[in-house]
Amino acid sequence: MALTLVDVEKIARLSRLHLSEAERESTLTELNHIFALVEKMQAVDTEGIEPMAHPHEVALRLRADVVTEHDDHVALQSVAPLVDKDLYLVPKVIE
Repeated sequence: MALTLVDVEKIARLSRLHLSEAERESTLTELNHIFALVEKMQAVDTEGIEPMAHPHEVALRLRADVVTEHDDHVALQSVAPLVDKDLYLVPKVIE
C-alpha cells in the first residue's frame, strides 16, 4: 500500500498539523517506508509459531504465597458509624 501526497495532506488535516511542502514529502517517504516494512512483516509465514508473551526470554521470579499482613478489619470498622456483615453502611445521597 503506497500513500500519495493527497493521503498525507488528509492525514495532516485530520491531525490538525500544518506541514510545509518539504515536510509533506519527507512524511510521505517515511510513511511509505513504514507501510513497506509492515507488508514485509505480513508476508512472513508464521504458521505453527507460538505467540510470545514477551519479546525477551524472561523468567519470572516467584515468591512464596505467604500471608504478610494480619486481618484488622474489626478494629478498622469499630470506629465506623454503621456496619453490617463487615460492610460499611453510608447514607443514601442519590435519589
